[in-house]
Amino acid sequence: MVSHSVTKTDKRTGHSFNPRVQYVLLMSFSVAIGMAAAGGAFLFRWMIENFQHLFWSGGPSFLDMAVSSPWWLTLLLPCAGGLVAGIIITRWAPEAKGPGVPEVIKAIAVRGGVIRHRITFLKALVTSLLIGCGASVGREGPVVQIGASLGSSAARLFRLDPSMLPVCVASGAAAGISATFNAPLTGTLFAIEILLLDTEMSYVSHIIVASVTASALSKLFWGDFPTFEAPKFIFNNFSELIIFFLLGILAGLVSIAFVNMIRLSEKAFDSIPIPEWIKPGLGGLILGAMALKIPAILGVGYEAVNMGLTGVLPLDIAILLLGAKLVATSLCIGSGMSGGIFAPSLVLGAALGISVSSTINMFFPELALTHGQYALVGMGTVVAGTTLAPITAVLTVFELTYSYKIILPMMVGCITSALVVRILNGYSVYEAKLLRQGINILRGHDESVMVNIPLKEVMETEFDYLHTTDSLTKAAEMVLNSEFPHFPVLDDENKLAGILTLHDMRDFLKTTLDLKSGTEIVDTLMVRTIVSLPADSNLKEAILKFERTGVSFLPLMNKDNSVAGIIKSKEAMKIFRDRRYKNKILSAAI
Repeated sequence: MVSHSVTKTDKRTGHSFNPRVQYVLLMSFSVAIGMAAAGGAFLFRWMIENFQHLFWSGGPSFLDMAVSSPWWLTLLLPCAGGLVAGIIITRWAPEAKGPGVPEVIKAIAVRGGVIRHRITFLKALVTSLLIGCGASVGREGPVVQIGASLGSSAARLFRLDPSMLPVCVASGAAAGISATFNAPLTGTLFAIEILLLDTEMSYVSHIIVASVTASALSKLFWGDFPTFEAPKFIFNNFSELIIFFLLGILAGLVSIAFVNMIRLSEKAFDSIPIPEWIKPGLGGLILGAMALKIPAILGVGYEAVNMGLTGVLPLDIAILLLGAKLVATSLCIGSGMSGGIFAPSLVLGAALGISVSSTINMFFPELALTHGQYALVGMGTVVAGTTLAPITAVLTVFELTYSYKIILPMMVGCITSALVVRILNGYSVYEAKLLRQGINILRGHDESVMVNIPLKEVMETEFDYLHTTDSLTKAAEMVLNSEFPHFPVLDDENKLAGILTLHDMRDFLKTTLDLKSGTEIVDTLMVRTIVSLPADSNLKEAILKFERTGVSFLPLMNKDNSVAGIIKSKEAMKIFRDRRYKNKILSAAI
C-alpha cells in the first residue's frame, strides 16, 4: 500500500505545512475568535451603557436621558468627550479614528491582516466614551474593528501562518457584526462583501463558524431580543414595487449626500489651524449646540429608528431628523471622532422611508401605505447605498424580520440605491475614506501597490522582434526556437508596424514543410491592430489592459512610436504578487 504525503511547501516562505492540519487548526481558531469577538462586543456595549448612565440624567432610554438633562450638559458633554478622545487617538491610536471598517479593509489589503494589539482596547474605550457622551456615531463599525483586531492578535500570538491572518481578521469582523445584531448571515456577508476579502472559498466556512459562534453567545449575553421593533411585513400589492424603486433612487441620492458631506466635513476640519486633538472637541461643541434644538441626533439613534418602525414618527420630524442626523454624523466623523456610519445610515433610512410613505399617503390616501414597512425598507436602501453592499443590506433587514415577503421589496430598493451611487458617485463611504488616504482598493487588493510600480522599472528591454520585410520562413524559425513566440514587427524606420504571433503563423506552418522555401514576408500575416501602452504607464494600467483585451503581452511605446520594451501578462501578475507580498512582510515586521 502506497502512502501519499499531504505535506506541502509554501513557495514564498519555504515553510512546509499540512493543509488538513491547517484547516482544522483554523476552524478551531474560528470558534475561539467568535467567542472573543462576542466578548468584545458585550464589553463594548457595557462600557457605552455605563458611560451614558454616568454622565446623563436617568431615564428608560438614552433619548429620554438627553431630553431630561440640563441644557449646559447637552452643550458641553459631547465637547468634553471629544477632547479626551482626541488626546487618546492622537497620542496612542491614530487607527482608532473614524468608522473602523476602512481601517480593517486597509489592514487586510495593505498589511496582510496586521492590526496592532492595542487597538482592541483603545478603540473600545474611545468609541464607548464618545457615544456615552452623545456623539452621533454608530457602534457597528467599531465592533468590526474590535473583532478584527482580536482575530489579528490571536493569529499572531499563536504564530499562525501569515496566509491565515486575513481569514482570522475577517472572522473576527464577521463575529463582531453577528454578535451586535444577533444575525450570523449578516456578519458573514459583511465580511465577504464589504471587507473585500481575497481568499479561497474553502475559508468561507471558517468565517461562518466564527459568526455563528458569536451569535450564539450574544443570546447568552443579551437574551433572544430583537435589536429593533420590526413590524410584521405584509406585501401583496406588486404595484408597490414602483414606490420601492423610487425609494431606492432617493436612498441613493441620500447616500451620495452623506458620503460627500463627510468628505466636506473632513476637508473643513483639516483646514482649521488648531492641534488635531482639539478638533473632536470642537466638533462635539457644535454637535451639542445642535442637540439643544434636536436632541434625537445624539447617540446611536436606535430610539428614532424604533419610532419610525412603529409608525409614530411624524412627517415633519422625520424630514428634520433626516437632515440633522446627516449633518451631525458628518460633523463627528469629519472632526476626527471614532465611530461608525452603519447605525446613522439606519436612522437616515428610517426617516427617509417615513418621509416617502407619509408624503404619498397625503396625495394618495387610498394607498394607505404602512409607515413602519417603508421605514424598514428605507433602512436597508440607505445602508446599501452608503456601503455599496446590497446583499448585506437585504440580509440585515431580513434577519430583523424573518419575513420572506420583504425580500423582493428590499432587493428592488437596495439594488437601485447601490446602482445610483455606483453610477453617480462611484465609491462607498468606506472606499471614499481610503481614497482620501491615497489608497484605492481593487478587488480586495491595494491598487496603490500597482500604481506605484512604473512599467519602465519592470519591462523587458531585450526582446525578439521582426521587420515587415523579413520572410515568413525566418519568422517560423523564430517561432519554433522562442519560448515566447509573440513578436513586435518594426518597419524600415524601426517604428512599430504590427504584431506577429504563433496563431497568425499556424496556417503557414501547416502548409509549409520546407522552411527554406517560400517568398512570403511578415507584412502579409502580421496583425496591424495593435494593443499597446505608453512607456510611462504603471502596472495598474497594464493589468487592466490585459484583463480587458486578453492579449498575452503589451509593447510599451515611446512618444516617437518606437518600442521601449514589452511586458508579458504572466510577468505583470507575478510582479504584482511579489511586490504585494513584500509589502505585507514589511508591515508584519513593524
